[in-house]
Amino acid sequence: MTNRRDFLKKTGIVGAAGVASLAAPAVHAQTTIRWRMQTYAGPALAEHVIKPAIDSFNKVAGDQMQIELFFADQLVPTGELFRAMQRGTIDAVQSDDDSMASPTEVTVFGGYFPFASRYSLDVPVLFNQYGLGEIWEAEYAKVGVKHLSAGAWDPCHFATKDPINSLADMQGKRVFTFPTAGRFLTQFGVVPVTLPWEDIEVAVQTGELDGIAWSGITEDYTVGWADVTNYFLTNNISGAWAGSFFANMDRYNELPANLQELLKLTMDSSHYYRQWWYWGGEADLRVNGPKMQLTSIPDEEWQTVEDAAVAFWDEIAAESETKAKVVEIFKTYNETMVKAGRPYRY
Repeated sequence: MTNRRDFLKKTGIVGAAGVASLAAPAVHAQTTIRWRMQTYAGPALAEHVIKPAIDSFNKVAGDQMQIELFFADQLVPTGELFRAMQRGTIDAVQSDDDSMASPTEVTVFGGYFPFASRYSLDVPVLFNQYGLGEIWEAEYAKVGVKHLSAGAWDPCHFATKDPINSLADMQGKRVFTFPTAGRFLTQFGVVPVTLPWEDIEVAVQTGELDGIAWSGITEDYTVGWADVTNYFLTNNISGAWAGSFFANMDRYNELPANLQELLKLTMDSSHYYRQWWYWGGEADLRVNGPKMQLTSIPDEEWQTVEDAAVAFWDEIAAESETKAKVVEIFKTYNETMVKAGRPYRY
């Protein structure tokens, strides 16, 4: 009768010592993938617009991958973010195209392109249903960067030390704002000023700046600008900031498929958080916020600014074929929204 021990002997599994010498399974050491990501946002703002999503990613990815998050200007100045990512000095970026000075045909549309959107939902619809996503992906692929995902932030309002009740009140105001927004606003006498993000609050206090046209009221309260400005203009030059996640193309392509998918889900989570955080905050702080008095420019006078935006769009469209294509999408989209009526436009 063949028992189990005899069987193991005959098959050579039992060694001279009489014990089973089954080969141990191979153990492959896993090296954790590590990325460095820098956001355009300072620490207080990043606590909302990016940190929860990255914390979630790291928790799920575990030993497979970890993303180290850096805030505005922490590793490199915001204006150098693109170049640093392109070179691989940093692996990923959260920013608008305009602020990080990316050398693409679509850079001018990042941040606050005047009156391109009225609500935050306009931005993801434009990218996912009207073709902007494909254009951005193609433009960044040309320069070795992966455009990962675009989403909306808050609208662009003026927060100032002195009240703005008319277009005349804008004359000579030294304002921290985005490059393209500043280019547009100069025709109304605004003097755009570029400074490091973390210097803005002090610059308002010392008089170097008269105000800020960088955000909505939620951000003003969150980052401390509501503490140094007295007035908030309810008219805005754009209904939502358009920003994106980007990555060095080679580093992104090295990721296994499951981590690429996890990164996508993480970005979607980040976009969703900002949708409700800003939308609710803008209304609540206008009504209940104690720090800034609301002012408004009459609709009839503000129409001058909106009309100027149409001319500005045409000016930008004339610069290149790609820019013309993007402007045409904006026009088609907004015409559709107007025809759709309430609640899309009114």
